[in-house]
Amino acid sequence: MSELKQVEILLVEDSQEDAEITIRGLQQANLANNLVWLKDGEEALDFLFCRGRFSDHADYRPRLILLDLKMPKMDGIEVLKEIKQNPQTRNIPVVMLTSSAEESDIVRSYSLGVNSYLVKPVDFQKFSEEIAKAGIYWLVMNKVPG
Repeated sequence: MSELKQVEILLVEDSQEDAEITIRGLQQANLANNLVWLKDGEEALDFLFCRGRFSDHADYRPRLILLDLKMPKMDGIEVLKEIKQNPQTRNIPVVMLTSSAEESDIVRSYSLGVNSYLVKPVDFQKFSEEIAKAGIYWLVMNKVPG
């Protein structure tokens, strides 16, 4: 799986419709060429920590993680906690991308180290535009430690 070494964005989203809108928004900003879409938290952690079917790409980390909050198997809060507690992954920017505007979800996400919390707009076009803006900021403008 050496092609995974080129991944810049890890999208963790269980909804196919939301994933497609997200990918479309990133494509409009020319940021979706190096994207991997995974559908649950367990799969995301396997990818990040090179376990299971991802065990052959141990030297790779994405530049940005777009993480849904409400997912099967393991929710985004649990995934975020593991990412930010691990020295290998704690510096990867994580953007919580969710339909939840609940204050408790926002507070919990920030207390665990999320870099940004975006509520998915209901309108397709607005959602797509917001994703493009977020991708440009985190992949083009933002600087992170090497």
